[in-house]
Amino acid sequence: MGEDDKAMREDDKAKMTNGVMTMPAMVQDDSKHHLIEPNKLRQYTVTEADLPLSCPMPGMFLWDSHPKVYLAIEATRWAKCAYCGAEYTLV
Repeated sequence: MGEDDKAMREDDKAKMTNGVMTMPAMVQDDSKHHLIEPNKLRQYTVTEADLPLSCPMPGMFLWDSHPKVYLAIEATRWAKCAYCGAEYTLV
């Protein structure tokens, strides 16, 4: 196992700080990920690579958003989120 693999595995572990456990899935570190603000835009263009489509999409901040919902976009190539009104077009 290389040094990069070890570092990656260390980053994936839960950490205890001042009696509070944090896990990587719970932390959104802007220095590692370029997250976009959810529900800011009203129209998004998505591709087959984004399927299955959810709102908010992966890569969006989650702390100030609505619950994740999956949108059926394949048949009509268009979907609208019932929570925030964001419209998605499949290209």
